[in-house]
Amino acid sequence: MSNLYDPARAFVPYPSTPVAHAGTGPLTGLGFGVKDLFDVAGYPTGGGQPLLLAMSGIKTTTAPTVQKLLDAGARMVGKTVTDELAFSMNGQNAHFGSPINGAAPDRISGGSSSGSAAAVSNGLCDFALGTDTGGSVRAPASHCGLVGLRPTHGRVSLAGALDLSPSLDTCGWFSRDILTFAQVGDVLLGEDPTPLPAKVRLIRLTEVWKLLAPEVLEALMPASERAETVLGKSIDVAGFPGDFDALYWNFRYLQGREAWQVDGGFIERYHPPLGPGVRERFEWAKGVTDEQVMAARTYRHELTESLRSLLGQDGVLLMPTMPDVAPLISQDAGSLEDYRNRAIRMLSVSGMSGFPQISLPMAHRLGAPLGFSLLGPAGSDRSLIRISQQLMSN
Repeated sequence: MSNLYDPARAFVPYPSTPVAHAGTGPLTGLGFGVKDLFDVAGYPTGGGQPLLLAMSGIKTTTAPTVQKLLDAGARMVGKTVTDELAFSMNGQNAHFGSPINGAAPDRISGGSSSGSAAAVSNGLCDFALGTDTGGSVRAPASHCGLVGLRPTHGRVSLAGALDLSPSLDTCGWFSRDILTFAQVGDVLLGEDPTPLPAKVRLIRLTEVWKLLAPEVLEALMPASERAETVLGKSIDVAGFPGDFDALYWNFRYLQGREAWQVDGGFIERYHPPLGPGVRERFEWAKGVTDEQVMAARTYRHELTESLRSLLGQDGVLLMPTMPDVAPLISQDAGSLEDYRNRAIRMLSVSGMSGFPQISLPMAHRLGAPLGFSLLGPAGSDRSLIRISQQLMSN
C-alpha cells in the first residue's frame, strides 16, 4: 500500500503486489492488514528493522494463518508497520515512523502491533493480524478502542512469522466491532478444546485492580457493572501468587533470554541500527543469566497452576487491560518507559500463564478509549468471544 492512501502511516510502503484470495467464504467482502512479521508470498518480511528487511528477499510462501484468512475470502490490504523486531509496546519505530491512533490521534497507538491497530482504528481495513508477546495486541486494542485477543498460547499458528520469544509469542487480531471479530475467530480458532459453560463464575483479582489509580478505576466501573448485569455477580479474590514485581521480572527474564536467542546473533554479527529503547532492551537481554531463567520458569509453572486452580473450567477474570488510557505522544521517553513497565505487570498474568485474554472497548477517560478485559482458562478463546458478544450487544 502506498503512503498516498495511508493517512494513518499504518502500512509499510511496499510496492503493491496482488495476493490471491478465495472468491467466496465466511470472510468475503472483508479487507485485512498483516503485521510485517508474517510471510506473504510476493512481499519481503521486514520486522520493523531496515537491515532485516534488506536481507529478507521476496517470500515465495505465505504464513498458514494468513493463508487461512485468504482461503476464507478475505482480501489482504497490505502489510502493517511493527515496532522494531516486535520488542516494544509504544508504537514508535525509529525507522518507519509512528502509526496514528485513530481513536485518539494525540496519543500513542501502542505496539508492537501498532500499524495493525492504526489501520483498523482509522477504518483502512476491517480487521488486522498482530502478535502478542508481552501485550502487543492487548495494549494497542485498549489504546485505539478496538477488540483484541491474546489467544491461548499455541492456539493460532505462528509458522512463517518472525519470532521474538517463542514460549510467550501468540498470534492475535483486531477489529472495530465484535461481530467481525467473531467471524475471524470462527476461521482461525476452530472449536474450543475447553469451552466455558453457559453460566460462568466471574472473578476479580483484588491485587490487579489495586494497581489502578482511583480515576482509572472509576472509568472502568460501568464496564464492570455491565459484566455483572449480564453474567452475574463477581467475587473478589485476594492472594495472587507472588507479587507483581516478581511477575514483572520473571516475565522479563524469559522474554529477554528468548529474544536474545532469536535476534542476538543477527545483532552481534551485523550491528544493525536499533532505535532507542529497543537497543537498551537487547543490551539488557544479553545479560540475563541461566539462574534467572531457571527461577523464572519455576515461577511461571507455579503461577499457571495457581491460576488454573482458581479458574477451573468455568472461571473468568474481570480485569483492566492497561493501567490507563494511552499516553500522549508528547510525553518524554522516560515517562513512556515507566508506563510500559507498569503495563507489563498487568499484561503478564495472561502472558506468563498462556491463558487467553480479550480486551474490549468498553470504557473511556479523558476522551480516549480504555480497554476492559476478560481472561479465561486455556482453550476457552471462542467462549470468551461469545461472552464478549453478550456484553457488547445493545
